[in-house]
Amino acid sequence: MALFVHLKTVSELRGRGDRIAKVTFRGQSFYSRVLENCEDVADFSETFRWQVASSIDSNEMLEIQIFNYSKVFSNKLIGTFRMVLQKVVEEKHVEVTDMLIDDNNAIIQTSLCVEVQYQATDGTVGSWDDEDFLGDEPLHEEEKDSQETDGLLPGSRPSSRQPGEKSFRSRQKTKGGRDGEHKAGRSVFSAMKLGKNRHHKDEHQRQDEPAVLEMDDLDRLAIRLADGLDPDSVSLASVTALTTNVSNKRSKPDIKMEPSAGRPMDYQVSITVIEARQLVGLNVDPVVCVEVGDDKKYTSMKESTNCPYYNEYFVFDFHVPPDVMFDKIIKISVIHSKNLLRSGTLVGSFKMDVGTVYSQPEHQFHHKWAILSDPDDISAGLKGYVKCDIAVVGKGDNIKTPHKANETEEEDIEGNLLLPEGVPSERQWARFYVKIYRAEGLPRMNTSLMANMKKAFIGENKDLVDPYVQVFFAGQKGKTSVQKSSYEPLWNEQVVFTDLFPPLCKRMKVQIRDSDKVNDVAIGTHFIDLRKISNDGDKGFLPTLGPAWVNMYGSTRNYTLLDEHQDLNEGLGEGVSFRARLMLGLAVEILDTSNPELTSSTEVQVEPATPVSESCVGKMEEFFLFGALLEASMIDRKNGDKPITFEVTIGNYGNEVDGLSRPQRPRPRPQKEPGDEEEVDLIQKSSDDETEDGGDLASVSSSPPMRPQITDRNYFYLPYLERKPCIYIKSWWPDQRRRLYNANIIDHIADKLEEGLNDVQEMIKTEKSYPERRLRGVLEELSCGCHRFLSLADKDQGHWSCTRLDRERLKSCMRELESMGQQAKTLRAQVKRHTVRDKLRLCQNFLHKLRFLADEPQHSIPDVFIWMMSNNKRIAYARVPSKDLLFSIVEDELGKDCAKVKTLFLKLPGKRGFGSAGWTVQAKLELYLWLGLSKQRKDFLCGLPCGFEEVKAAQGAGLHAVPPISLVYTKKQAFQLRAHMYQARSLFAADSSGLSDPFARVFFINQSQCTEVLNETLCPTWDQMLVFDNLELYGEAHELRDDPPIIVIEIYDQDSMGKTDFIGRTFAKPLVKMADEAYCPPRFPPQLEYYQIYRGNATAGDLLAAFELLQIGPAGKADLPPINGPVDMDRGPIMPVPMGIRPVLSKYRIEVLFWGLRDLKRVNLAQVDRPRVDIECAGKGVQSSLIHNYKKNPNFSTLVKCFEVDLPENELLHPPLNIRVVDCRAFGRYTLVGSHTVSSLRRFIYRPPDHSAPTWNASGEVVVNMEPEVPVKKLETVVKLDAASDAVIKVDVADEEKERKKKKKKGSSEEPEEEEPDESMLDWWSKYFASIDTMKEQLQQQEASGIDLEEKEEMDNTEGLKGLMKGKEKSRAAKEEKKKRTQSPGPGQGSEAPEKKKPKIDELKVYPKELESEFDSFEDWLHTFNLLRGKTGDNEDGATEEERIVGRFKGSLCVYKVPLPEDVSREAGYDPTYGMFQGIPSNDPINVLVRVYVVRATDLHPADINGKADPYIAIRLGKTDIRDKENYISKQLNPIFGKSFDIEASFPMESLLTVAVYDWDLVGTDDLIGETKIDLENRFYSKHRATCGIAQTYSTHGYNIWRDPMKPSQILTRLCKEGKVDGPHFGPPGRVKVSNRVFTGPSEIEDENGQRKPTEEHVALLALRYWEDIPRVGCRLVPEHVETRPLLNPDKPGIEQGRLELWVDMFPMNMPAPGTPLDISPRKPKKYELRVIVWNTDEVVLEDDDFFTGEKSSDIFVRGWLKGQQEDKQDTDVHYHSLTGEGNFNWRYLFPFDYLAAEEKIVISKKESMFSWDETEYKIPARLTLQIWDADHFSADDFLGAIELDLNRFPRGAKTAKQCSMEMATGEVDVPLASIFKQKRIKGWWPLLARNENDEFELTGKVEAELHLLTAEEAEKNPVGLARNEPDPLEKPNRPDTAFVWFLNPLKSIKYLICTRYKWLIIKIVLALLALLMLALFFYSLPGYMVKKLLGA
Repeated sequence: MALFVHLKTVSELRGRGDRIAKVTFRGQSFYSRVLENCEDVADFSETFRWQVASSIDSNEMLEIQIFNYSKVFSNKLIGTFRMVLQKVVEEKHVEVTDMLIDDNNAIIQTSLCVEVQYQATDGTVGSWDDEDFLGDEPLHEEEKDSQETDGLLPGSRPSSRQPGEKSFRSRQKTKGGRDGEHKAGRSVFSAMKLGKNRHHKDEHQRQDEPAVLEMDDLDRLAIRLADGLDPDSVSLASVTALTTNVSNKRSKPDIKMEPSAGRPMDYQVSITVIEARQLVGLNVDPVVCVEVGDDKKYTSMKESTNCPYYNEYFVFDFHVPPDVMFDKIIKISVIHSKNLLRSGTLVGSFKMDVGTVYSQPEHQFHHKWAILSDPDDISAGLKGYVKCDIAVVGKGDNIKTPHKANETEEEDIEGNLLLPEGVPSERQWARFYVKIYRAEGLPRMNTSLMANMKKAFIGENKDLVDPYVQVFFAGQKGKTSVQKSSYEPLWNEQVVFTDLFPPLCKRMKVQIRDSDKVNDVAIGTHFIDLRKISNDGDKGFLPTLGPAWVNMYGSTRNYTLLDEHQDLNEGLGEGVSFRARLMLGLAVEILDTSNPELTSSTEVQVEPATPVSESCVGKMEEFFLFGALLEASMIDRKNGDKPITFEVTIGNYGNEVDGLSRPQRPRPRPQKEPGDEEEVDLIQKSSDDETEDGGDLASVSSSPPMRPQITDRNYFYLPYLERKPCIYIKSWWPDQRRRLYNANIIDHIADKLEEGLNDVQEMIKTEKSYPERRLRGVLEELSCGCHRFLSLADKDQGHWSCTRLDRERLKSCMRELESMGQQAKTLRAQVKRHTVRDKLRLCQNFLHKLRFLADEPQHSIPDVFIWMMSNNKRIAYARVPSKDLLFSIVEDELGKDCAKVKTLFLKLPGKRGFGSAGWTVQAKLELYLWLGLSKQRKDFLCGLPCGFEEVKAAQGAGLHAVPPISLVYTKKQAFQLRAHMYQARSLFAADSSGLSDPFARVFFINQSQCTEVLNETLCPTWDQMLVFDNLELYGEAHELRDDPPIIVIEIYDQDSMGKTDFIGRTFAKPLVKMADEAYCPPRFPPQLEYYQIYRGNATAGDLLAAFELLQIGPAGKADLPPINGPVDMDRGPIMPVPMGIRPVLSKYRIEVLFWGLRDLKRVNLAQVDRPRVDIECAGKGVQSSLIHNYKKNPNFSTLVKCFEVDLPENELLHPPLNIRVVDCRAFGRYTLVGSHTVSSLRRFIYRPPDHSAPTWNASGEVVVNMEPEVPVKKLETVVKLDAASDAVIKVDVADEEKERKKKKKKGSSEEPEEEEPDESMLDWWSKYFASIDTMKEQLQQQEASGIDLEEKEEMDNTEGLKGLMKGKEKSRAAKEEKKKRTQSPGPGQGSEAPEKKKPKIDELKVYPKELESEFDSFEDWLHTFNLLRGKTGDNEDGATEEERIVGRFKGSLCVYKVPLPEDVSREAGYDPTYGMFQGIPSNDPINVLVRVYVVRATDLHPADINGKADPYIAIRLGKTDIRDKENYISKQLNPIFGKSFDIEASFPMESLLTVAVYDWDLVGTDDLIGETKIDLENRFYSKHRATCGIAQTYSTHGYNIWRDPMKPSQILTRLCKEGKVDGPHFGPPGRVKVSNRVFTGPSEIEDENGQRKPTEEHVALLALRYWEDIPRVGCRLVPEHVETRPLLNPDKPGIEQGRLELWVDMFPMNMPAPGTPLDISPRKPKKYELRVIVWNTDEVVLEDDDFFTGEKSSDIFVRGWLKGQQEDKQDTDVHYHSLTGEGNFNWRYLFPFDYLAAEEKIVISKKESMFSWDETEYKIPARLTLQIWDADHFSADDFLGAIELDLNRFPRGAKTAKQCSMEMATGEVDVPLASIFKQKRIKGWWPLLARNENDEFELTGKVEAELHLLTAEEAEKNPVGLARNEPDPLEKPNRPDTAFVWFLNPLKSIKYLICTRYKWLIIKIVLALLALLMLALFFYSLPGYMVKKLLGA
């Protein structure tokens, strides 16, 4: 439905002026173009079109406003015309001439003529009066903005215009078309694209390249379009048309070639199992089994505990494709009592796929609790928790592991579950029903030879495939039955999985397999992504699918025994052919686990499913696919000798070679018997011109064979010339177009958004002005697009057969897009200059979301494949999604390539397309495609370039509808192409020297030309113009102007042998000049632009070039702009790029600082001895002095040299600078050692400092004050100065102190005041752990406040780098300062004060990464350039950048325009020999003492079979190699080394320090775990002073002793001297002045003896800590620190093998010697003894029945142990026969243990097994376990209950047994917690718990115990005995005599026995005996009695 308004003229205007019209309908406005200098008549003649989603109501209004247009002020309204659309709705077409009304609703003289037409749903349209439109007025240039999509309007009257022609100008008729009789009358509205306004001709930007607008034009335009609103508030939606690269008849080609999906990569899954809690079961011995895919690993077994602690680390390495990796299942299960003989019983398990972990932030879960459930008993509920870390690392991912510190905080299990965001913690069991109905179109999976033999013997001919379907989900698989011999199997079965919902597995894999006696093979695979078929929102829906068809793709269909592309059928990589389609459905039912009828197992079941009707998947419709091959070029020379044909297939239709499995004709049609293969053959192979019943046409699916012709020695082309072959295919598919339409609308929105975002990024990158405006426009467009979707998608809900998923998806898409539209609106308002990058990131999320929504899970029409065939063999293919080709009358629903010419690059199938084979193009096709319902077929030619005639198959002219078999173009234009190839940069190195000999080859249509070869460079500047003459292009001239064919540029490396290696490829569109246009600005001459070069999927550099396509008019070449400029004769007849196009140059000087060369490797086995560095830029250069003996001194003698060079004014066009190192050998030979390319000189451009900046006016003083009582921690917050102010800033801390004291008082009532730590107790580790806590707090605060440091960095950088060297530090410093302020809250905000008071400990800075990353690699003035040699690797060659490095050049560059401003050279002490590099130290060799402190390593990669390692440190520096082998740490992946090493070294010879961690092995060599390399020289010479970190406070003794031999005051004096700063002026005491800064602070220091002495060091240190604020020279000095460096292993490049914490101090040997190294040796655990006295128990459950007395009783004993020492468990004696649950013991346990107070862990050393070589150290939490048991004589003892007390924080015992309740242990009530380490002695009652049958805790007893902790020395002085032994024995318990009651009082027992228990039994026995007696007597007396009777006695 659409409304068209044709605005003709406005007459009787007053005066002269520029006029513009605004037409509004339903709130959407369009502007006309501006008519300049109109007098009384304005002839607009423009058409506007509105797509309307709902029918137009008869009372709606149309409004037209006419304005006087002003470029500067707002537009002035002349008058308005309003019209009610009643008549339009009735008559569909109305023409009106009427007066306008002004603001006051008064009629004015001006009148307006307009024509309105309404196209309703049924397609009826009022008729146009042709003459009105086809007037002779010239067509506006803007026609190119239009997007030719709508085709002919359906139902238009017969005179509609013939499709081959588009111009409204050309009135003449063309031959061809519908019998040539139709008048030209094409969809007029094509010229208006929705939402895009027209612009006047001369405003036209060059839009052929992806040009970004010059912003001033854009603003002018925007102001004009929006009635002169403020340009910032203007929507750019209207303007974007200019910047887009979308043309109307061509699709964008995709530049990335190689498929990356199926290629294997390295992955590492690392899992740490920390502990388990709340395991179900009594007295279990748990083992945790971790499996990833098929690999299993086990932890050790822990005995009789429900909460074992493991802390074991497992690593799994994989080398598989990503898809396979992410579908692997990680399963964590807990097994009870597993040993060698038995597999144990499963307690519970947890499953998740790897993809879920990988999609987490940082690709990991850290310290999360996995919920265990039992898959065999789904009604049971939770079985316990396992705490673990899981991380998945691919190559190049770096994982930020949270810092390993001592985790003491109490765990909140429910809040830290191992579940992704948004998954509820209570997951329910659910059944997943996968219904498999039937399949169609299967390929044959058997050789025909076998079939023929079968036929000969048996006489039957069956289908050659036995299919069944297998479904994989969450680690389980189920399969249907096998249907023997069937190409169209019917199953109607469902596979049922039971799993928790929502499942933590993203995909379900459905595979059709062929059952075979030998091995089953996959026919095709489909993945169901559960996220796409469900929605977890509050209005979401459970997963549901179908019944719907899904298409499967894979290898080609011809059957071979060994299919090389079998992987494709398994779902790896992109399928190259249609394999089959499967009808399936999926439903999920949440189970009610309380239902007793439920089968509780989760085994996979297969059961029959109810069949569904044919029609449920949609009505079968006939679809028509048409294609025209306009050009086939770039055919690989391997295929150049045989004739070539191109075949197009959709499904099995059109596949004539091997598609045969029976065409899927619509079922309702009459069909012969299915067995009748011959008839099928006939249909398939029917000749081209034969038609079937009812005038139907047969399909023509391949082009006629043709022999290629040669373009150049690499590529061939097919000479189609003016005759273009066509193909067309009819096929039948269920009509599910709506699905594809909705996807297309969303795709269109996404494409627009992506294009806009790329524009914005490009603008930011090239520093164009106002990127924020463009972004606002993009957001505006996005919100419009979202609203369009809502209106379109809503309209025909009911018309198509849709599944539940369709309905739900539509609802959720509408919801998503509605909210996205809203968000885009609000976001648009927030876009400001400084937030652009931030908002850009948010927009990227929109883009991902849209792409996700557009992917339709239920397929309908299969994709279209285009195959190049040679000799009936398939060579190469391209695949086009069918939705991109689908036609619709609504423009937004149209596929993006429908009715457009698409450039396709054919590639090799499957694995053949990996690597270099995938980079080469097999063929380039220009292909026009159209797919739609047969009934909409009349429009199928509408998008072809005009000017052709159709050639039909030889047949009567009666049939209109027969598509042409070829097109003959009658119109052709002559052109000349000029390719201005200026330069390329950052190319791949293709030769072993590390360089290339590049040349570029430019292809256009079927011609190609090459630039010259430039030897040995990665940044060639060809500066060459290539001219292509005699280009013939077919079609209409103006169309070619808008849509020229693309140019392909390939860059090659020329080898000496004449072979060429492919480097990369890029595309460009030329700027077209028609013969009637002038060659003048703004379009011509074209500007140079950067084009990104790709090689496969990787970027391979940039090309700087421009292309213009000039039409050769009737006058021939004389009309073309002359090719002027010299022909460069010395380079051969080469034409340089002409003047207007090449960049404008200026004179620059480049100064080079030559410092030295490092780590040069051998060249051709010879060592480098006399190297030299050559610097070259833009043809000029300079050489360094020669190093005469590289071994002795690798530094240069002459430090600074310079050269002058002409560089472009535009910095973005600066050529790269090449650094090459050559070795001068004997006899004047030179060998290239290695080279480096500085691709961008920008960071070396000198920008003079801004003297007006506040830091320069050193007029006022700024005082930094530090009161003596301020605790150290507060320092950071005290100071932040505004350098410009000259006020004295005195930060008064007194008030804050008072505040804190008040708070303390408040807090102290709740918790005991933490005492000040005792100095003697503190050591370096106290400082370290305190610092780690601070770091963690800071990180948390950072996350909480969501600070985006990147954005700040960007902000700082945009302010312009102030001075080459200094600017950097300033921005870094500012950033750091911000960081500090945001991270540590000021004392005023000390809201944390009452919560947790920290003891005052001096701290150091712990960096969670390398120091280099914090300080810009210490390249503040000395830069390191890596020298490379060897070819650039690809994924398979594996030559990564690291391996290509052959050495490093140290130096720097400075680039500036000459002449230099005077003031630089006039500065004090300016030394002209050093140029810009003033104040640089000498580079003579210097001896240095290097002191390396290694603290610890974390997360090492296991190196031994047992999953552990025995690490030790090895250090290399120059010739020194230290291996600390004897101090290896046994079986530990987180070893604490705590060692320092001293090495003497001399820079520059020995400057690269390598610290490695090796694994010690008893036999064989030790393995390298990982190593890290540190460049000491850069640190040593850096202005950041990285030699020895500056501590927070200065002290002369204790744990915080000053390490540097120079005191702070000496350092300060030296820095001032070097930086030529005025100062330091000390005095009066406690005050120092440096430049214009005054620092005040304490003036005294205490020595060891507590004496106070005056000192200046405190204030000097304060000045150093704020050195970055000193004007001009300030920079951040390195603080006292510990850095964390990743360990890498060359065998596993890019994957971290662990981390190492260390720091390095360096002291020059010519200075005073430093003191002894700090002692950082690991803390020794302290020996303690814990004495536990078990006094009594109470309320113990009674388990036994007394045999004699029948009473309930228990034989109680208590068992206890310290966690981890089960083998040392101790038992009390047994209290027999307790009738009340009371037990008396008076029994003492003794537990000696070693304890680390800092980490709150017990340290145990023991051998792992009898075979272990040495003891392993374990650290475990200090937990005491007490259990009560019931002793049995003959059977195993019964476990009754237990409690585990964490000795650091356990509930204080109750005073009496009554007060002791179960809640104390479960934590449900707040109980005061106690620590045995503080209280030393505690006595009380504690509850003992066990789980009942329902898995709930119940109280099973109470124990009274006394805990007493002593140190080993105290225990020795005061010994006690075990149990009740001497010394200090406990008295015997006073136990009641119930235990022996029957022995002492037998009568009572007997009475009890008789009277109570056996009373009824005895009575019964007596009665029975009496009855027996009677019977016996009866039988006894019977004979005698009978005799008596007989004898009658």
